[in-house]
Amino acid sequence: MQAPRPPSDDPSFREQILDAARTQLRRFGEAKTNVVDIARALGTSHTTIYRHFRSKAEIFDAVVAEAMRDEEEMARRFVDVDGPAAERLEAMVLALHARKRERFAGDPEVYQLYRRVMEERPDIIAAYARAMTALIAQIIADGIKRREFKVDDVTIAAGVVRDALTVFVHPAHVEAAVKAGLPTEAMAKNVVRSLVAAFRAGMLYGQASSEG
Repeated sequence: MQAPRPPSDDPSFREQILDAARTQLRRFGEAKTNVVDIARALGTSHTTIYRHFRSKAEIFDAVVAEAMRDEEEMARRFVDVDGPAAERLEAMVLALHARKRERFAGDPEVYQLYRRVMEERPDIIAAYARAMTALIAQIIADGIKRREFKVDDVTIAAGVVRDALTVFVHPAHVEAAVKAGLPTEAMAKNVVRSLVAAFRAGMLYGQASSEG
């Protein structure tokens, strides 16, 4: 017997809407999924859905935002765990890259939605980039504390890492690399290890700025 659904004003009902939206996306694709379909799958009316989301686009934005939060939570584990900063930074990047590849291969409809929203909603991307850059900064700061790294500006260093590694986590780049058969995991390792070598040798961003 199916468990009763929570009342439509229950906060958990919002999650059920997103679950139903993902199911419909996987079955029919973005273009053929609408609010009525999502409501029908939940056994409710479309007016009930509109109490939680103003439009189909807002539902889809929320689906992508949840995927981003999932990635942020995964990345945060590498910040919180003990161990050499260089190893944690590399493991974080490889885990994020692997998650994107898994989504591309195993969840293509949601992946393409993710890609489209990222291209059309710069505000969502900016928030995601800030969150991920902050996590990178925490690992770099810990590397400095452990005397692994010599970096005079953690914020700049974290931005350099983010910019250098975007190609391995942005959906459009990941899709293109997979289709081209590129050895992206090895490529990502090489980039991270090059950055780590620079941080170990010493990166004095403030000095470079004053000399310029």
